[in-house]
Amino acid sequence: MKGLLLASALLSLIGGHALAADAISAEPTTVHDWSGVYVGGQIGYGFGKTDAVFSSPNTPTFQASQDYDIDGFLGGVQVGYNYQINSLVLGVEADIAGSDIKGHSGEINVGVRGDTYDTKVDWFGTLRARAGYAFDSTLIYGTGGLAYGSVENRYLGGPLNSFSEKGTKTGWTLGAGLEQAFTDHWSANVEYLYVDLRDQTIDYGGSNTEFDNKFSTVKIGMNYKF
Repeated sequence: MKGLLLASALLSLIGGHALAADAISAEPTTVHDWSGVYVGGQIGYGFGKTDAVFSSPNTPTFQASQDYDIDGFLGGVQVGYNYQINSLVLGVEADIAGSDIKGHSGEINVGVRGDTYDTKVDWFGTLRARAGYAFDSTLIYGTGGLAYGSVENRYLGGPLNSFSEKGTKTGWTLGAGLEQAFTDHWSANVEYLYVDLRDQTIDYGGSNTEFDNKFSTVKIGMNYKF
């Protein structure tokens, strides 16, 4: 009889532990919430190829072009807002970065001279929409929108025959990124953007050169969500 009572007590104890374990396992797991305002910083690298096309209205059959590489480092800040609906994350982000993206062409033969070209992007920024899918604390997203920046292009035909055009250009950008949250507030991301700041033309009296201001960027950053 005592053995039966002891066995019943042990079964009750084991059953109680099992029910408690089931109750614990039935509790929902914590899912990261991407909604909210965030600010952060970024560093990265920009690279591309500028196409400079020389033409003259006086001699429409003559045209010369020169492709040359541009590249350099960049760094800046960003601010944005995300709104999460289940696993769908929608948002908007604005950023601005100083840059050392620049390049210099080899000589291009125009007439009897060997001319060269320069391109430099001093700074640029974007205002973009973002849409992504969250795997808990991992977010994969696409992004696109407005791009703007300060670009200087120069035509170097000699000490007495040099022209430049510098100004703030506007265009568009498109890209994608991956963001990983480490805590409720801190996350890190890597992002690729293609930036097109439109063409810029230097007119030097009877002739001109048109530059296409396009480049790509790869950035890593940190964000703090409030």
